[in-house]
Amino acid sequence: MELDNIDFQILRLLTENSRIQWKDLGAHIHMTGQAVGNRIKKLEESGVIKAYSLIVDDMKVGLSFTAFVIIYMKTANHDSFVRFIHDRSEVIEAHRVSGEGCYHLKIKVESQEQLNLFLNKLLDHGNYSLHLSIQEVKQHHSLTAALR
Repeated sequence: MELDNIDFQILRLLTENSRIQWKDLGAHIHMTGQAVGNRIKKLEESGVIKAYSLIVDDMKVGLSFTAFVIIYMKTANHDSFVRFIHDRSEVIEAHRVSGEGCYHLKIKVESQEQLNLFLNKLLDHGNYSLHLSIQEVKQHHSLTAALR
């Protein structure tokens, strides 16, 4: 699907507020709510819009530790590691990377004990280096910035 300027405007507005009503979104871009709805449906069906999400304050739900982990794999067969990270709720993001390490993980846990338990299981797959977050200074809204 080739995106036009209107599609990008819709994506930008949905990124800022995914709960906006179609008629209100349409008012911003001078379209009817029904026309906006049809555009959004096409964006969803084509996979441009993959999902809608909710951003939760991690501290308020007890996830007080954020850590970034660089994984150095023991083996060239990564299948069991990939299954492991898919099964772990602590893993918020996982990226296979070039450069330092094989994978970079972002994890969130409730306690230092939970972090230690996770890291102990991680050793089955490889060595790691750990970086604890001291303060989140920006939460990602990359699409919003890219669409401006």
